[in-house]
Amino acid sequence: MERVSGLLSWTLSRFLWLSGLSERGAARQPRIMEEKALEVYDLIRTIWDPEKPNTLEELEVVTESCVEVQEINEDDYLVIIRFTPTVPHCSLATLIGLCLRVKLQRCLPFKHKLEIYISEGTHSTEEDINKQINDKERVAAAMENPNLREIVEQCVLEPD
Repeated sequence: MERVSGLLSWTLSRFLWLSGLSERGAARQPRIMEEKALEVYDLIRTIWDPEKPNTLEELEVVTESCVEVQEINEDDYLVIIRFTPTVPHCSLATLIGLCLRVKLQRCLPFKHKLEIYISEGTHSTEEDINKQINDKERVAAAMENPNLREIVEQCVLEPD
């Protein structure tokens, strides 16, 4: 019941926040970026943690403030995610980054370039992991592994 109440409260606050403002031109641009960032966050907050029965939002691995969207040109956007593993030596941080990438590549309704990073200072091997999760060849190779692909698929399933 508490989870439903929290989800309802979150949804209502987002609806009220997004409705009713009618800025034009350049004044409207920050609003569009904020809306796109909330759209991204809404997709990633429901990803399941690979080893715990919680979502990344529940574990505070992702928060609204970890998502940034920048306009590259009229139709393309740069989406930057900075997530925080639960512990500095988290062995599944790379897998979490892979889940974030897969979910957004599948679900984002606008053209985008995606950059995913571990929040600075929150993991003992953050530089190595950042390179791995932003390397297209490594991501493609990882998703060819049937065991890893199955874990990713379970993590990106929408909660009931």
